[in-house]
Amino acid sequence: MKYMGSKRWMLQNGLGDILANSGRDTKRFVDLFAGSGAVATHMARHFPLPVLAVDLQRYSAVLTGAIIQRKAPLLWEDVWTNWQAHALEVFRSHRPPKLEKITRYGVLSFRGWCERRTRLPLTRAYGGHYFSPVQATWLDALRATVPLEEPERTVALAALLDAGSRCAASPGHTAQPFQPTRSAKPFILQAWRKDIAALVKSSFSELSKLFAQEKGSVETGDANDAAEGIEEGDLVFIDPPYSGVHYSRFYHVLESITCGEPGVVSGVGRYPDRALRPQSRYSIRGQAREALSDLFGKIAAKGVRAIVTFPEGECSNGLSGDIVRELARQHFRVCEKAIQSKFSTLGGTSDGTGKGRAARQSARELILSLTPT
Repeated sequence: MKYMGSKRWMLQNGLGDILANSGRDTKRFVDLFAGSGAVATHMARHFPLPVLAVDLQRYSAVLTGAIIQRKAPLLWEDVWTNWQAHALEVFRSHRPPKLEKITRYGVLSFRGWCERRTRLPLTRAYGGHYFSPVQATWLDALRATVPLEEPERTVALAALLDAGSRCAASPGHTAQPFQPTRSAKPFILQAWRKDIAALVKSSFSELSKLFAQEKGSVETGDANDAAEGIEEGDLVFIDPPYSGVHYSRFYHVLESITCGEPGVVSGVGRYPDRALRPQSRYSIRGQAREALSDLFGKIAAKGVRAIVTFPEGECSNGLSGDIVRELARQHFRVCEKAIQSKFSTLGGTSDGTGKGRAARQSARELILSLTPT
């Protein structure tokens, strides 16, 4: 799925080996900034230890919990058949306009139709912007009929999030959708042609095959608060935000799909009310350093080991590799490794012609292994 800070690349480029070596004598693995769940699910699937995944946003708990809270495959076929049948009834009752070609007038017409759908909250908020009317109506239909029992419900929601992310007509996240300009129309058409119901089915099938060796748990909340519950024998993974813009701005569509109701939205990005978007001290330039120092102090006081990843250069929230290293050395012995990685430019300006700023660029990323002094 589209995720600007995913660690999947790093897991195959050095981070996976470091986690494997560090996890040998570990009782529990704690991921304090779980995000897409790449690291937490990797540890849960490959090592016989429980995993705790923490993040400010609820969609993260769904994506991660869909895998780490199960110890066996999910028998998904009958569940999907029933879910899809109920969703199809809802979808057919609304008869959304079909996509033919992308014109500015047509997109504006789609937006008008979607904004009048008072019984379809996701369509009303995002249809004609991130999704075509057909895609948005399917999102609402599938969200309204999601299975009620666990673990089927969480796995189904995770599949819906994955499909929604893949279909969104936006550059790598959901801060802003593509607009119907001459250069962006092909990208809108490419995104809106995707069959969201088929993608949900495919993702549901694939997620159902993935499970943990030991049952884990998820929490929605602040990393520094969660650090109070760290226990002797834990291995803590810390991948703090590097953006001076709150991550909830980039993933509000995923959060809305998770809860099913975005409420009143506004702006080009179709943002829900600010009160509904979690705020992090790590994305406030004047507070990020103090927040990380406080976190390191809490973890060191518990006497446990930690692994930190962070871009080597200076970031928009005021942190840098040098600052992170300096703060860590105040509390731990630090072993350092640097690798090449990819990072998001938070919605590059490239329009596909080779001009502008690419959405993802190469960068050096630090991996710091921290041992209590």
